[in-house]
Amino acid sequence: MSSHVVEVVITGHLGPTLACALDRYDVADRDDGTTSITGLLEDRSELRGLLGVLDDLDIEVVSVNRVTPA
Repeated sequence: MSSHVVEVVITGHLGPTLACALDRYDVADRDDGTTSITGLLEDRSELRGLLGVLDDLDIEVVSVNRVTPA
């Protein structure tokens, strides 16, 4: 995997402290009660690292999607 913009959708909304900890990503609360975490990932290890952090915090991942940069 080369660099791609990826959107990870999670259940619920993040508190301000956790959202700040993900400062290299765009974190956006959605009206449907989920949160979108979007950012450029250089390789699969970065994606696994992000997913590992969410798993360690017991945050449910709804989907992982490659997106076209705006």
